[in-house]
Amino acid sequence: MAEEYDLKTHQLLLRKWREKNALGAHGNWEVEVGEPTILPAGALDREFIKESNTNPVFMRKDTKSSFQWRIRNLPYPKDVYSVSVEKDQRCCVVHTTNKKYYKKFTIPDLDRFQLPLDSTALSFTHANNTLIITYQKPTEILAAEEELLKELKKIKAANNGEGDCKTQ
Repeated sequence: MAEEYDLKTHQLLLRKWREKNALGAHGNWEVEVGEPTILPAGALDREFIKESNTNPVFMRKDTKSSFQWRIRNLPYPKDVYSVSVEKDQRCCVVHTTNKKYYKKFTIPDLDRFQLPLDSTALSFTHANNTLIITYQKPTEILAAEEELLKELKKIKAANNGEGDCKTQ
């Protein structure tokens, strides 16, 4: 696991996981929080078939008090969307009444703490072709993040923005 935090606000910017495969080699990174790494332009130019840039883009970006997911490129009005909790499958479901979009996603943080899903903590809004889904963090996770923040303040950052360049 690798995490990136903002040095000033101490907000989580990126969390990604990598596990070993059956032969012991490292697999690809799976991004849990933040935007996936953008491939260089030359890598996609050689492909004959490309994904459309108008397809919905699903990503997670947390705040201090809530988990937040953003789904870009969804042009429908807010009343078309339905966001619900499937407690038996431990996931959240987003779908549209016009059957143009459907997505199931889990909340790994709740799974790690073995906490139940609460439908009252879930809300959503729509603006600028982006559906923003918010799930309020339980007190157990807020307390754990507070402890982690105390530990992070003790650690010196690897790179404080000062490069190796020397000025004259």
